[in-house]
Amino acid sequence: MTNQTLNDERLQLLASVLDLVIPPSPDGNKPGAGELGLANQLAAGMAGDAMMAAMIGAGLDKIEQLAGPDGFAALDPSQRQSLLEKANEEVPGLVPFLTFRVYTLYYQDNRVLEALGLAPRPPHPVGYEMEPFDESLLAPVRGRAKLYRTTERGE
Repeated sequence: MTNQTLNDERLQLLASVLDLVIPPSPDGNKPGAGELGLANQLAAGMAGDAMMAAMIGAGLDKIEQLAGPDGFAALDPSQRQSLLEKANEEVPGLVPFLTFRVYTLYYQDNRVLEALGLAPRPPHPVGYEMEPFDESLLAPVRGRAKLYRTTERGE
């Protein structure tokens, strides 16, 4: 599966797995990672990252194998969670690998920021005002004796 794009079936499987990594909130306020379309973003990242393609590909292969002929979608949520834990044992590092990448994408999504009560925008340039730098703070450092010796080149 390495270095290949994910077909629709594999994208759906990845989305279901991502909803286990970051599930929707019980109140429905925050979407799950799979609901946000993060599987598509990971798939796009796989195109230029062989390690990501190999890890996600191996993980999806293992999940499909463990799920059996009825597939992952036929399992109830607790069975899916157990299966993901088993896949992580057989493809070491799968869950931490996904978790790191998914958290990064998840908490950049405007829908998540809004659900958290944050403005869906970058902090700059409309963001936080910075106080002008006070040059006088450097006076004690500038007043110290030289802490180095001059080299032959005079530096």
